Amino acid sequence: MSLGMLVREDPSQFIHHDQLFKQLINTFFSEFLDLFFPNVHQHIDFSSIKPMSEEMFTDLFKGESRRADVVIEAQLKGQDTLIIIHVEPQSYGQSDFNERMYHYFSLLYNKYRKPILPIAIFSYDENRYERNEFTITLPFFHVLTFQFLMVELRKMNWRQYIHSNNPVAAALISKMGYSQIERVQVKKEFLRMLVKMEINPAKMELINGFFETYLSLNESEEKELMEEIKQLNQDELKQILKLPNSWVEKGKKEGIKEGKRKIAINMLKEGLSIELIVRVTDLDYAEIEEISKQL
Repeated sequence: MSLGMLVREDPSQFIHHDQLFKQLINTFFSEFLDLFFPNVHQHIDFSSIKPMSEEMFTDLFKGESRRADVVIEAQLKGQDTLIIIHVEPQSYGQSDFNERMYHYFSLLYNKYRKPILPIAIFSYDENRYERNEFTITLPFFHVLTFQFLMVELRKMNWRQYIHSNNPVAAALISKMGYSQIERVQVKKEFLRMLVKMEINPAKMELINGFFETYLSLNESEEKELMEEIKQLNQDELKQILKLPNSWVEKGKKEGIKEGKRKIAINMLKEGLSIELIVRVTDLDYAEIEEISKQL
Protein backbone atom coordinates (compact mmCIF):
# COMPACT_ATOMS: atom_id res chain seq x y z
CA MET A 1 0.00 0.00 0.00
CA SER A 2 1.85 3.08 -1.17
CA LEU A 3 1.21 6.65 -2.05
CA GLY A 4 3.49 8.68 -4.30
CA MET A 5 3.84 12.41 -4.76
CA LEU A 6 5.08 13.75 -8.03
CA VAL A 7 6.05 17.32 -8.87
CA ARG A 8 6.23 18.01 -12.60
CA GLU A 9 8.62 20.59 -13.94
CA ASP A 10 7.23 22.50 -16.88
CA PRO A 11 9.92 22.22 -19.62
CA SER A 12 9.31 25.82 -20.70
CA GLN A 13 10.31 27.17 -17.31
CA PHE A 14 14.04 26.92 -16.67
CA ILE A 15 14.24 29.15 -13.63
CA HIS A 16 14.86 28.57 -9.95
CA HIS A 17 11.22 29.19 -8.96
CA ASP A 18 10.36 25.59 -9.88
CA GLN A 19 12.99 24.27 -7.52
CA LEU A 20 11.85 26.52 -4.68
CA PHE A 21 8.31 25.18 -4.85
CA LYS A 22 9.44 21.58 -5.14
CA GLN A 23 11.86 21.92 -2.26
CA LEU A 24 9.20 23.53 -0.07
CA ILE A 25 6.61 20.83 -0.77
CA ASN A 26 9.12 18.01 -0.51
CA THR A 27 10.44 19.26 2.82
CA PHE A 28 7.00 19.97 4.28
CA PHE A 29 4.89 17.36 2.49
CA SER A 30 2.80 16.52 5.55
CA GLU A 31 2.25 20.18 6.38
CA PHE A 32 1.25 20.97 2.80
CA LEU A 33 -1.48 18.32 2.74
CA ASP A 34 -2.64 19.22 6.23
CA LEU A 35 -3.00 22.88 5.21
CA PHE A 36 -4.89 22.49 1.95
CA PHE A 37 -6.26 18.92 1.96
CA PRO A 38 -6.77 17.73 5.55
CA ASN A 39 -9.12 14.97 4.40
CA VAL A 40 -6.25 13.51 2.35
CA HIS A 41 -3.76 14.08 5.16
CA GLN A 42 -5.70 11.95 7.65
CA HIS A 43 -5.43 8.84 5.43
CA ILE A 44 -1.63 8.88 5.08
CA ASP A 45 0.93 7.24 7.35
CA PHE A 46 3.71 9.83 7.10
CA SER A 47 6.20 7.65 8.97
CA SER A 48 6.29 5.44 5.86
CA ILE A 49 7.29 8.18 3.39
CA LYS A 50 10.26 7.41 1.17
CA PRO A 51 11.47 8.87 -2.13
CA MET A 52 10.94 7.04 -5.40
CA SER A 53 13.22 7.12 -8.44
CA GLU A 54 12.88 9.94 -10.95
CA GLU A 55 10.71 9.13 -13.93
CA MET A 56 10.85 10.45 -17.49
CA PHE A 57 7.96 10.26 -19.93
CA THR A 58 7.73 11.39 -23.53
CA ASP A 59 4.77 13.15 -25.04
CA LEU A 60 4.37 11.17 -28.24
CA PHE A 61 2.14 13.78 -29.82
CA LYS A 62 4.25 16.88 -29.24
CA GLY A 63 7.68 15.40 -28.80
CA GLU A 64 8.08 16.83 -25.31
CA SER A 65 9.64 15.25 -22.27
CA ARG A 66 7.88 15.17 -18.93
CA ARG A 67 9.98 14.62 -15.82
CA ALA A 68 8.86 13.68 -12.36
CA ASP A 69 11.42 15.54 -10.26
CA VAL A 70 10.11 14.47 -6.85
CA VAL A 71 8.29 11.24 -6.12
CA ILE A 72 7.47 10.20 -2.57
CA GLU A 73 5.91 6.95 -1.36
CA ALA A 74 3.80 6.62 1.76
CA GLN A 75 1.49 4.00 3.21
CA LEU A 76 -2.28 4.33 2.90
CA LYS A 77 -4.94 2.34 4.67
CA GLY A 78 -6.40 -0.38 2.50
CA GLN A 79 -5.19 0.53 -0.99
CA ASP A 80 -2.25 1.56 -3.16
CA THR A 81 -2.48 5.19 -4.20
CA LEU A 82 -0.26 7.50 -6.20
CA ILE A 83 -0.82 11.21 -5.68
CA ILE A 84 0.52 13.62 -8.30
CA ILE A 85 1.30 17.18 -7.26
CA HIS A 86 1.93 19.50 -10.15
CA VAL A 87 3.73 22.76 -9.36
CA GLU A 88 3.13 25.74 -11.64
CA PRO A 89 5.75 28.19 -10.34
CA GLN A 90 5.43 31.01 -12.87
CA SER A 91 2.77 33.61 -13.51
CA TYR A 92 1.67 32.05 -16.75
CA GLY A 93 -1.29 29.91 -17.72
CA GLN A 94 -1.93 27.11 -20.17
CA SER A 95 -5.22 26.82 -21.98
CA ASP A 96 -4.79 23.04 -22.23
CA PHE A 97 -3.49 22.54 -18.70
CA ASN A 98 -6.40 20.29 -17.71
CA GLU A 99 -5.70 18.03 -20.68
CA ARG A 100 -2.00 17.91 -19.87
CA MET A 101 -2.83 16.88 -16.32
CA TYR A 102 -4.90 14.01 -17.67
CA HIS A 103 -2.18 13.00 -20.08
CA TYR A 104 0.40 12.89 -17.31
CA PHE A 105 -2.05 11.07 -15.06
CA SER A 106 -2.61 8.39 -17.69
CA LEU A 107 1.13 7.91 -18.21
CA LEU A 108 1.63 7.33 -14.50
CA TYR A 109 -1.36 5.02 -14.25
CA ASN A 110 -0.14 2.95 -17.19
CA LYS A 111 3.21 2.53 -15.43
CA TYR A 112 2.06 1.82 -11.86
CA ARG A 113 -1.51 0.53 -12.31
CA LYS A 114 -2.54 2.10 -9.03
CA PRO A 115 -5.14 4.70 -8.10
CA ILE A 116 -3.77 8.24 -8.49
CA LEU A 117 -4.85 11.46 -6.81
CA PRO A 118 -3.61 14.45 -8.88
CA ILE A 119 -3.16 17.90 -7.32
CA ALA A 120 -2.18 21.09 -9.15
CA ILE A 121 -0.76 24.22 -7.52
CA PHE A 122 -1.17 27.50 -9.42
CA SER A 123 1.14 30.27 -8.26
CA TYR A 124 0.86 32.96 -10.93
CA ASP A 125 0.20 36.57 -9.99
CA GLU A 126 -3.15 37.02 -11.67
CA ASN A 127 -6.70 35.81 -11.23
CA ARG A 128 -7.53 33.25 -13.87
CA TYR A 129 -10.26 30.72 -14.34
CA GLU A 130 -8.79 27.23 -14.18
CA ARG A 131 -10.71 24.09 -15.02
CA ASN A 132 -9.98 21.17 -12.75
CA GLU A 133 -11.46 18.56 -15.02
CA PHE A 134 -10.98 17.15 -18.49
CA THR A 135 -13.80 15.47 -20.37
CA ILE A 136 -14.15 13.36 -23.49
CA THR A 137 -17.69 13.40 -24.83
CA LEU A 138 -19.26 12.23 -28.08
CA PRO A 139 -22.68 13.29 -29.35
CA PHE A 140 -24.01 9.87 -28.45
CA PHE A 141 -21.87 8.91 -25.41
CA HIS A 142 -19.97 10.46 -22.48
CA VAL A 143 -16.62 8.69 -22.44
CA LEU A 144 -14.66 10.24 -19.60
CA THR A 145 -14.54 12.87 -16.86
CA PHE A 146 -11.13 13.33 -15.25
CA GLN A 147 -10.80 15.58 -12.19
CA PHE A 148 -7.93 16.85 -10.07
CA LEU A 149 -7.58 18.80 -6.85
CA MET A 150 -6.07 22.25 -7.13
CA VAL A 151 -4.70 25.15 -5.11
CA GLU A 152 -5.04 28.64 -6.58
CA LEU A 153 -2.84 30.76 -4.34
CA ARG A 154 -3.72 34.14 -5.83
CA LYS A 155 -7.40 33.65 -4.98
CA MET A 156 -6.66 32.96 -1.31
CA ASN A 157 -6.96 35.60 1.41
CA TRP A 158 -3.59 35.75 3.17
CA ARG A 159 -5.15 37.00 6.41
CA GLN A 160 -6.93 33.68 6.88
CA TYR A 161 -3.59 31.92 7.29
CA ILE A 162 -1.56 34.24 9.56
CA HIS A 163 -2.66 32.50 12.77
CA SER A 164 -1.52 29.14 11.46
CA ASN A 165 1.57 27.44 12.85
CA ASN A 166 2.09 25.73 9.49
CA PRO A 167 5.43 26.55 7.78
CA VAL A 168 3.88 26.08 4.33
CA ALA A 169 1.25 28.69 5.16
CA ALA A 170 3.97 31.11 6.24
CA ALA A 171 5.92 30.64 3.01
CA LEU A 172 2.93 30.73 0.66
CA ILE A 173 1.24 33.88 1.95
CA SER A 174 3.89 35.58 -0.20
CA LYS A 175 1.99 34.27 -3.25
CA MET A 176 -1.56 34.78 -2.02
CA GLY A 177 -4.02 37.57 -2.81
CA TYR A 178 -2.84 40.80 -1.22
CA SER A 179 -2.84 44.35 -2.53
CA GLN A 180 0.20 46.55 -3.13
CA ILE A 181 -0.47 48.55 0.02
CA GLU A 182 -0.64 45.35 2.11
CA ARG A 183 2.90 44.21 1.30
CA VAL A 184 4.42 45.53 4.52
CA GLN A 185 1.64 43.98 6.61
CA VAL A 186 2.11 40.62 4.89
CA LYS A 187 5.84 40.68 5.68
CA LYS A 188 5.20 41.72 9.28
CA GLU A 189 2.74 38.87 9.85
CA PHE A 190 5.13 36.45 8.16
CA LEU A 191 7.85 37.37 10.66
CA ARG A 192 5.43 36.94 13.54
CA MET A 193 4.50 33.49 12.23
CA LEU A 194 8.12 32.53 11.86
CA VAL A 195 9.16 33.25 15.44
CA LYS A 196 6.35 31.05 16.77
CA MET A 197 7.49 27.97 14.86
CA GLU A 198 9.70 25.37 16.47
CA ILE A 199 11.73 24.25 13.46
CA ASN A 200 15.45 23.85 12.89
CA PRO A 201 17.55 26.69 11.38
CA ALA A 202 17.87 25.00 7.97
CA LYS A 203 14.11 24.74 7.53
CA MET A 204 13.71 28.25 8.89
CA GLU A 205 16.11 29.50 6.21
CA LEU A 206 14.18 27.61 3.51
CA ILE A 207 10.89 29.26 4.51
CA ASN A 208 12.46 32.70 4.81
CA GLY A 209 14.30 32.36 1.49
CA PHE A 210 11.11 31.27 -0.26
CA PHE A 211 9.17 34.24 1.13
CA GLU A 212 11.91 36.75 0.28
CA THR A 213 12.00 35.48 -3.31
CA TYR A 214 8.37 36.38 -3.91
CA LEU A 215 7.87 39.32 -1.57
CA SER A 216 10.96 41.48 -1.27
CA LEU A 217 10.33 44.94 0.17
CA ASN A 218 11.92 48.09 -1.22
CA GLU A 219 13.84 50.52 0.98
CA SER A 220 10.88 52.68 1.98
CA GLU A 221 8.78 49.59 2.73
CA GLU A 222 11.58 48.18 4.88
CA LYS A 223 11.65 51.38 6.91
CA GLU A 224 7.89 51.20 7.33
CA LEU A 225 8.20 47.57 8.39
CA MET A 226 10.78 48.45 11.01
CA GLU A 227 8.48 51.09 12.47
CA GLU A 228 5.63 48.55 12.55
CA ILE A 229 7.81 45.98 14.30
CA LYS A 230 8.89 48.48 16.95
CA GLN A 231 5.25 48.62 18.07
CA LEU A 232 5.26 44.93 19.04
CA ASN A 233 5.94 43.73 22.57
CA GLN A 234 9.60 43.48 23.54
CA ASP A 235 9.77 39.68 23.59
CA GLU A 236 8.35 39.37 20.09
CA LEU A 237 10.56 42.21 18.87
CA LYS A 238 13.71 40.52 20.17
CA GLN A 239 12.78 37.24 18.48
CA ILE A 240 12.07 38.92 15.15
CA LEU A 241 15.38 40.79 15.21
CA LYS A 242 17.18 37.46 15.43
CA LEU A 243 15.66 36.26 12.15
CA PRO A 244 17.65 36.30 8.86
CA ASN A 245 15.55 38.95 7.14
CA SER A 246 16.50 41.06 4.15
CA TRP A 247 16.24 44.39 5.96
CA VAL A 248 18.43 43.11 8.82
CA GLU A 249 21.03 41.70 6.43
CA LYS A 250 21.02 44.93 4.47
CA GLY A 251 21.70 46.88 7.64
CA LYS A 252 24.56 44.57 8.53
CA LYS A 253 26.09 44.96 5.09
CA GLU A 254 25.75 48.72 5.24
CA GLY A 255 27.39 48.70 8.67
CA ILE A 256 30.31 46.61 7.39
CA LYS A 257 30.78 48.88 4.40
CA GLU A 258 30.73 51.97 6.60
CA GLY A 259 33.40 50.38 8.75
CA LYS A 260 35.55 49.78 5.68
CA ARG A 261 35.12 53.40 4.62
CA LYS A 262 36.38 54.57 8.02
CA ILE A 263 39.43 52.31 7.67
CA ALA A 264 40.05 53.74 4.20
CA ILE A 265 39.82 57.30 5.54
CA ASN A 266 42.37 56.56 8.25
CA MET A 267 44.74 54.90 5.76
CA LEU A 268 44.44 57.87 3.39
CA LYS A 269 45.26 60.23 6.23
CA GLU A 270 48.41 58.19 6.82
CA GLY A 271 49.37 58.73 3.19
CA LEU A 272 49.06 55.10 2.12
CA SER A 273 48.48 54.26 -1.53
CA ILE A 274 45.02 53.70 -2.95
CA GLU A 275 46.15 50.32 -4.36
CA LEU A 276 47.04 49.11 -0.86
CA ILE A 277 43.75 50.38 0.58
CA VAL A 278 41.81 48.52 -2.14
CA ARG A 279 43.52 45.26 -1.16
CA VAL A 280 42.90 45.79 2.53
CA THR A 281 39.26 46.97 2.41
CA ASP A 282 37.93 45.39 -0.83
CA LEU A 283 36.37 48.76 -1.69
CA ASP A 284 36.33 49.88 -5.31
CA TYR A 285 39.27 51.97 -6.55
CA ALA A 286 36.92 54.71 -7.73
CA GLU A 287 35.16 54.82 -4.37
CA ILE A 288 38.44 55.29 -2.50
CA GLU A 289 39.45 57.99 -4.98
CA GLU A 290 36.19 59.79 -4.24
CA ILE A 291 36.85 59.52 -0.49
CA SER A 292 40.33 60.95 -1.07
CA LYS A 293 38.89 63.94 -2.95
CA GLN A 294 36.43 64.60 -0.13
CA LEU A 295 39.26 64.64 2.37
